[in-house]
Amino acid sequence: MKTLLEKLKAIYLNSEGLPPDRIVPTIGLRTIWEKYYEEAHAIIYVIDASCPSSFEDAKSALEKVLRHDDLRGAPLLILANKQDLPNAVSSEELARYLDLKELGERVYLFESVSAYDGKGIKYAIDWLVDALERSKRTELLRTRAGNAAAGSI
Repeated sequence: MKTLLEKLKAIYLNSEGLPPDRIVPTIGLRTIWEKYYEEAHAIIYVIDASCPSSFEDAKSALEKVLRHDDLRGAPLLILANKQDLPNAVSSEELARYLDLKELGERVYLFESVSAYDGKGIKYAIDWLVDALERSKRTELLRTRAGNAAAGSI
């Protein structure tokens, strides 16, 4: 069985705008997430929608991520994974449960997906690519990268 990350890479292996080597797997690595924030173009947050007992922890971790200054303006994609399981809650139910107050003007999408059968993944990533193309944060990071490259010449 493929993980969600493997599915994303398989679907978009040759996709312009989302190189698979730039997708950072962070499962179980919350302690080092902050090291990636400054250069992150977007936030992809995957929640096991079949495990309501983990929602409170997921909400707390996500709120901490969203408060970080280095991620200001980054598009947010929240994936309610494991939709292939009968007890999974929908993305709408998950959004109500998370009740995120800190989204403000951040561009975001809650989407129901299944890493097992691929349901919803293509739509979610298409949305993310579009959000990245329109994101002021992407412009900022491109400018910063251009300035860094010019300074090293």
